[in-house]
Amino acid sequence: MQHPAAEQQPAVDAKAKRPAFAILTIEDDVQLFRGNRNNFADLIKTGRELGFTTYVVTVSQLKLSKPRVAGYTFSEETQTWKKGWFPLPDIVYNRVPMREDEMLPAVRRKIAACLKHPNIRLFNPAFFNKWSLFEWLSMSKTTRPYIPVTRRLISRESLRNMLKQHPFLYLKPVSGKAGVGIMSVRLFKEKQLPYRLKLQQKKRSKTFRCGTFSALWNRIKKQRQGERYIAQQGIELAAYGDRQFDLRVLIQKNQRGQWDITGIGARLAGSASITTHVPRGGSIEEPEKLLVGAFGPEHARKILTKVKSAALLIARQIERASGHELGEMSMDLGVDKQGGIWFFEANSKPMKFDEPHIRQKSLERIFQYSHFLLKQKKKKKASGA
Repeated sequence: MQHPAAEQQPAVDAKAKRPAFAILTIEDDVQLFRGNRNNFADLIKTGRELGFTTYVVTVSQLKLSKPRVAGYTFSEETQTWKKGWFPLPDIVYNRVPMREDEMLPAVRRKIAACLKHPNIRLFNPAFFNKWSLFEWLSMSKTTRPYIPVTRRLISRESLRNMLKQHPFLYLKPVSGKAGVGIMSVRLFKEKQLPYRLKLQQKKRSKTFRCGTFSALWNRIKKQRQGERYIAQQGIELAAYGDRQFDLRVLIQKNQRGQWDITGIGARLAGSASITTHVPRGGSIEEPEKLLVGAFGPEHARKILTKVKSAALLIARQIERASGHELGEMSMDLGVDKQGGIWFFEANSKPMKFDEPHIRQKSLERIFQYSHFLLKQKKKKKASGA
C-alpha cells in the first residue's frame, strides 16, 4: 500500500500548533488497523473542521517518548487511508474495538502509560463489565432504584433462588456485546413443563420447555460454555403493538465538561427475538412515537423527562465509581408497562447511532469535550500544579 502522506512532512508540521487528537486502536496484519473505519473517517473529518489534527494510531505506533508518531489519516479525495507522521497527541480517544484486544498486556500497558502521561488526556480507558456496573449503581441511593435485581450466576442454587423470587429472568454474559448469548427463563408453576428457556440466535430465538429444574440447568450450562453470566430480574417492558421496546441514550460530556444528553433512540424488538438489538432483528424507531403509542401523549412526555434525568444520574455515578475520566457512554434503559424506568446496560465505547441528527451531534461533542480538556490542562500549567 502506498503511504504518500509519509513524504508530506512539512504539511503536518505546519499544523503542529493545532491540538492533536489520536484515535487509538490496535494493528491488524491484513488491513493496517482494526475498528470501524467509517466512524474513524467521520471523526477525522469533524476534527479537521473543528481545528484538530486528527489521526488513527495503533498501540505499537504510539511511542510516548517521541515528539512525533506514525499514524493514518483518511483522504476524502482518493477515499484511501494514508500513512504519515503526526505530533504526539494531546488527547487520546480509546477505540480499541474488542475486549480481548484491550486485555492484551501491551494494550493495557500503553493505556496505563497514557493515563500517567503529564501532557496527554485519555478518556474512556476500558470497556465496562456488566457486573461492575450493577455494583457501582447499587452504591448510590439515587441510582439503586433503577436497577433490576442482579446476581452472579455461580451455581444451580443461585439460579433456583432467583427463580423463587422472580419467575422471569434474563441471563446475560458478563462481557457480552450486541445481545450475543442472552437467554431468558420463565417459570410457569401450573404447567406440566414449567420451565421455559429462550436462547437468542442470530435473528430469532429458540425455545426449550423443561420438565425439571435439572434439565433446565443442564441446558443453560451447555449454552454458556463456561462463560461468566449474571442473572437479572426480567422486566415486562412497554410494547408498541405487540412488540416490546427499549431506549438507547447517548450521553456525552459537553464543552463545559458536564454530562449532557446527545440523543435518544428507540429499538423495537424483532417479532421472534428476545432482545431489541438491531443485529438480532430489532428495528430503529422514534422514541416519542413508541411512548405515545404505549402511554398516550401526556404520560409519554413525562416519561421522556424521567428517562433523561435518570440517564444523567446514572452516567455521573458510573464515572464516580469507576475512578476514571469518562467522556461518553451509551445506555440501554427500559420502560415497564407502568412507566417505570430501568437500567439494563451501559457501553463505554458507543457504537454509531444511525439517527443522522444524533450522529452529527455526537461527533461534534467529542471535540467540544476535548477542547474543555485542553483548557483544563492549560489552567493547570498556568497555576504550576
